[in-house]
Amino acid sequence: MEAKANGPNNQDSGRVIHGPTNPMVTPLLTDLYQFTMAYAYWKAGKHQERAVFDLYFRKNPFGGEYTVFAGLEECIRFIANFKFTEEEIKFIQQSLPISCEDGFFDYLRGIDCSNVEVYAIPEGSVVFPKIPLLRIEGPIAVVQLLETPFVNLINYASLVTTNAARHRFVAGKSKLLLEFGLRRAQGPDGGVSASKYCYVGGFDATSNVAAGRLFGIPLRGTHSHAFVSSYMSLDEIIDKSLRRNDGSSTCEDFVSLVQSWLSKIQSLRGIFGETNQSELAAFTSYALAFPDSFLALVDTYDVMRSGIPNFCAVALALSELGYKAIGIRLDSGDLAYLSCEVRKFFCSIEKEFGVPGFGKMSITASNDLNEETLDALNKQGHEVDAFGIGTYLVTCFAQAALGVVFKLVEINNQPRIKLSEDVSKVSIPCKKRCYRLYGKEGYPLVDIMTGENEPSPKVGERILCRHPFQESKRAYVVPQQVEELLRCYWNGSSDKKRETLPPLKDIRDRCIKQLEQMRPDHMRRLNPTPYKVSVSAKLYDFIHFLWLNEAPVGELQ
Repeated sequence: MEAKANGPNNQDSGRVIHGPTNPMVTPLLTDLYQFTMAYAYWKAGKHQERAVFDLYFRKNPFGGEYTVFAGLEECIRFIANFKFTEEEIKFIQQSLPISCEDGFFDYLRGIDCSNVEVYAIPEGSVVFPKIPLLRIEGPIAVVQLLETPFVNLINYASLVTTNAARHRFVAGKSKLLLEFGLRRAQGPDGGVSASKYCYVGGFDATSNVAAGRLFGIPLRGTHSHAFVSSYMSLDEIIDKSLRRNDGSSTCEDFVSLVQSWLSKIQSLRGIFGETNQSELAAFTSYALAFPDSFLALVDTYDVMRSGIPNFCAVALALSELGYKAIGIRLDSGDLAYLSCEVRKFFCSIEKEFGVPGFGKMSITASNDLNEETLDALNKQGHEVDAFGIGTYLVTCFAQAALGVVFKLVEINNQPRIKLSEDVSKVSIPCKKRCYRLYGKEGYPLVDIMTGENEPSPKVGERILCRHPFQESKRAYVVPQQVEELLRCYWNGSSDKKRETLPPLKDIRDRCIKQLEQMRPDHMRRLNPTPYKVSVSAKLYDFIHFLWLNEAPVGELQ
């Protein structure tokens, strides 16, 4: 799937920046109006004017008070290889009105992103509304062509990463989280992107083999109900032999060994009757294929009357030969109750037969889990060690989109503002610098935007932080730590130093570390405390000056 690097100056500190993971991410992955605007800029001779755009969002998703920023690497891959092919030029020519002059298409043939600069918050960071995630500077026609692909690459990536982080927060640090969403995702790219960004958001592994190959994400998976129901009896198992784990000898009839253990289990206080023998055959066959990683789906027929005793029989037979089964997966029923009953039974097996560690065998739960069901399980009490989560995670069922926007804030060094009767949609003008101010306890207190040429906030200095639009909302902050948020990730042909793109594991580690730094009341599921986003006093005054200057004055008659 990885596109070949073929663009201008696509070196990242000596390392080639490959094209986007999805080869469909090309200069044509944009809205038609980007090309109509580009032509109009070119026709008017404005196409080379230097513009600054901010990419940001207006409201945190899922009713929460934080977002995790993701998708930056794919944006940098895109612009590092930005170049129109002749076939693409021809298609654009056919798609635009015939009145468009040929000179415009010659212009498109020659453009790349060598005159573009991108400043961004590091990927995997916790971010908040109004703060620019990216600041893009360059010729206005070129930067305009980047708008739609950038919004596309960041919107879903940040949304699903945040969704994954919220699931991790509810599940707790100790639980294994498995992303099982490929079959329910919105198409192939939705599936691959979900696997990548769920991993960034704190999931431990994926079932998606393509994502495992592309991104090095650990893979997990066992078998489905179809495998269990495909067996009719133990007679279907032809090769019954299994070599001991230490290689010293071979058990010639593993099936009989399993049956003998099942008899012992059934006689255990006389609590079990006959189990489903086709299920036992499936488990036995799977164990013969994977003796050192045996994990069984136990709810095809009946969890406690059949699945669990059958699993334990196979697991005990494996243990006798020096192997250790991993555990079971529950995919239906009352997960809290069943997990507790399964744990009790595992513990009774360990006590009865003296098999160390049997009581701590892993219990995995799946079955349309989401944030709410994880929270309910915690309140009910459960013994689940790992959760396999799919549909609600990768489709971001609770919210369709993050609502990322891309707004012009400066052109030819002149600040620009977008006004609206809805104050939340008023843009914050001019090229800005953004900082995170930390308090005495080490938690972030507030993010503040300043004009580009304002002095940086300093540790120990008393700083007035103002709400961008509400006059009465203001507070003084004396930061114990100041972190500048925007860093240069792309500067085309410039010799200025830029950040290198970190490995996916480092992005994931950053996400986990940043979430741990947040104050607990900002993180809670219900009624979280809003995090403060502010502007400097000087920028506040300038916003309102420009607002009054640009807004038309009405006339009453």
